Amino acid sequence: MASSSSSCTHQWKGVNTVIDDQLGRGQEISPALVKAVEESRFSIIIFSENNASSTWCLEELIKIIDCTKVMGRAALPVFYNLDPSHVRKQTGCFAEAFAKHEEVYKEQMEKVIKWREALTEAAKISGWDSRDGYF
Repeated sequence: MASSSSSCTHQWKGVNTVIDDQLGRGQEISPALVKAVEESRFSIIIFSENNASSTWCLEELIKIIDCTKVMGRAALPVFYNLDPSHVRKQTGCFAEAFAKHEEVYKEQMEKVIKWREALTEAAKISGWDSRDGYF
């Protein structure tokens, strides 16, 4: 998904990147990351096989999709070695991840539903498929 951490911000000719690789599994996205997403004019969402198993990636995706809808922000999905339909329909590795989420969050299914909706919305956006040879 988008990347972020206040300790790892880069600037390159007006482009700021934020790396979120220091966020531990199970932790909520930080207020700094939420702010970075809200202040971004453009988000690049990188989907790979492991995204759906990460709840913080899914929470971050919800924020990005909210910003595209409410604030008119642009987003570009990149499907890295992944069929975009697996993201859109939550099949393949995404189905496996959601089976686990539904078990863990059976008392909070509204959270799982929001994650599914965000994935579907993001995958509907025209993006790049690495299998097409762009990378």
